Amino acid sequence: MSLAVNRIFAAVLFSATALSSAAANAETIFGALSKAYEYNSTLNSARAGVRVTDENVPLAKSGQRPFIAGSGSINYSNSNSTATSGTTRLTTGSFGVEIQQNLFDGFQTRNNVRAAEAQVRASNESLRNQEQNTLFDAAAAYMDVIRDRQIAVLTERNLQFLTEQSRAARSRFEVGEGTRTDVAQADASRATAVAQLAAARAQAESSAATYRRVIGEQPGNLKGAAPLSKLMPNNLSSAIALSETQHPAIQATQHLVDAAAFSVKSAEGSLLPQLSASAGVSSSYRNSLPGVGIANGTTNSASIGATLTVPIYQGGRASAQIRQSKESLGQARIEVDVSRDQVRNAVVSAWTQYVAARESVSANREVVSAARLALDGVIEERNVGQRTTLDVLNAQADVISAQINLASSERDVVVASYAILSAAGRLSAQTLGLHVAVYQPQEHYDAVKDKWYGLRTPDGR
Repeated sequence: MSLAVNRIFAAVLFSATALSSAAANAETIFGALSKAYEYNSTLNSARAGVRVTDENVPLAKSGQRPFIAGSGSINYSNSNSTATSGTTRLTTGSFGVEIQQNLFDGFQTRNNVRAAEAQVRASNESLRNQEQNTLFDAAAAYMDVIRDRQIAVLTERNLQFLTEQSRAARSRFEVGEGTRTDVAQADASRATAVAQLAAARAQAESSAATYRRVIGEQPGNLKGAAPLSKLMPNNLSSAIALSETQHPAIQATQHLVDAAAFSVKSAEGSLLPQLSASAGVSSSYRNSLPGVGIANGTTNSASIGATLTVPIYQGGRASAQIRQSKESLGQARIEVDVSRDQVRNAVVSAWTQYVAARESVSANREVVSAARLALDGVIEERNVGQRTTLDVLNAQADVISAQINLASSERDVVVASYAILSAAGRLSAQTLGLHVAVYQPQEHYDAVKDKWYGLRTPDGR
């Protein structure tokens, strides 16, 4: 084997190895979604918000637990009297412990606990909705980068083609086979392509910045993605029915209705009698100079009692709070209908966009194929004098436009499939099979709901 053949074989082998390595290291859309699920700052902030809401349950339960407080004091006085020509020195002190226990508060604590638990369920559903939104945003950002990079490559190729056409038009003009008009038209088309390339590169950089914000790192080599056809509902009616039973936005508002209903009962409880018990022990002492007429010593005491409070009139405050909580309940019920309408609209919109994008992909592929054939034919006809340079430029514009439209429609069909899953309430790490540790908000809730004391959070902070 000759040295030249060896070099060619080595070059081919190196190229194949490099391409194989690049393909192996390319990021997939599911890998990007996994990173967004774990590292997206907006999603992690929502998770922290759920943990904040979890603490409302032990806060509400504190109303049925005892309050224990200790107190202590010490006083020292020194006084001089001209009448007695003497000095009085007196030291007094006391300390004690008191406990208070709510016995009956008109069921306010019980209803406050139930309202807090409903709020926790609502926050969990809101978190699930935020997870869906984050995964959808990540998929859209991923496909936007692929589309905009493709458009940038296409516009660069278009510029190279038009640069060659401009050079060829100038050469033909120099030998008398073309006109100055042909040269001007070719130069104008090339200048337009330069501006289009700059805009395409800027858009690609903007999409990369969005990718960085949503997913947490700069986009590298991205592999193409396919629509989630196997995970989608069979038809639009099935998607709508599924969304009404599974979408977390609807379920969150339903839990908020429960919370508002318990808040009404809690407000009504302020009109009922209140009963509490208290007990305490204390000790006090006196110490003074002898002969000043004040008894020294220690006094110990203990007490226990109960207090019954019957509300009669509270200045209208309790009544206003009850009316206000009832209006909040009415608003919460309306919000359920609002969420259903919004979700239904999102399902219909995503489904129609998916159908349109899928048909657009098929049509644009035919347009690209036909436009390329037309361009080749126009070039051949121009070479034999049957077409002009303007005809070639127009044919090339048709090709680049069709290719850009195809890239956009391929992006749209993938993003629309994710939009359908999101609108139906099924876009989750479990459904997609992402290799991530699924966040379980129930773990934090179980850790704090019955805590009586402790300053550290369950993660040790």
